[in-house]
Amino acid sequence: MSSANLDLLRERAQWIRTETVRLIEIAKSGHYTSVFSAAEIFSVLYYHTMQINEDPQWPDRDRLILSKGHCAVGVYPILADKGYFPEEWLDNYARIGSPLGDHPDMKKVPGIDFSSGSLGHGLSIGLGMALGLQTRKSPGRVFVLLGDGELNEGQIWEAAQAASHFRAGNLIGIIDRNGMGLDGMTEETMRIEPLADKWRAFGWQVHEVDGHDLQALVDLFDNLPTASDKPQMIVAHTIKGKGVSWMENSRVWHLGYLAGVDAQQTIEDIKRYEWA
Repeated sequence: MSSANLDLLRERAQWIRTETVRLIEIAKSGHYTSVFSAAEIFSVLYYHTMQINEDPQWPDRDRLILSKGHCAVGVYPILADKGYFPEEWLDNYARIGSPLGDHPDMKKVPGIDFSSGSLGHGLSIGLGMALGLQTRKSPGRVFVLLGDGELNEGQIWEAAQAASHFRAGNLIGIIDRNGMGLDGMTEETMRIEPLADKWRAFGWQVHEVDGHDLQALVDLFDNLPTASDKPQMIVAHTIKGKGVSWMENSRVWHLGYLAGVDAQQTIEDIKRYEWA
């Protein structure tokens, strides 16, 4: 990928973060660090990898299921940028009557492929969609963004087993492996390691990547197999709160609110952050 294209993806990732701060300032509460750990993933998916067009209901499009639905605030600006709904919707984020809630609603928001928020359901939904696309011989793929904390849910592992059995090669899971959940470090709350080995044992092809390295993400997504009968799982190693140094790896900012001058200062911090 050219340096100019990488610069565009980097700019989009920073913009996702700054827009997240702006929207949460409107709502007076929101999930900063859960978006910040996934910003580069969103940038690469929406602006490089996923096959989508101006029609959010295009039958052969790639889908993205936000199993960690609390990061929807970072996706809404992208969907508006894609023209799926007016940008003015963003200015009323999470207010009474707004279609844009803290968790995404597929019936209200064009470009949202499934309503989510209650953790643990996304992979099952994605599997059903992937098998449906296979049945009608569509080239569409289904990406599912999972939080590492929600891997404690048993339904995740039922879907993992079923996806391998039914050879859902068009299903791509992405684990935002930031190591933290609302209750603290995942390995202290309930161990999930060895994570990659577990997915391999369930019959998935597993890839590990630095989730903030744009070139590595592009290369990985570009080289995913197109004719595999194995579902793919990407373990993206990330930093919760990436982009704001004093939010990184902090439990405090999983859900919170920055007001006025603090929000503006945070936006400036993001713009000045030393990106690799």
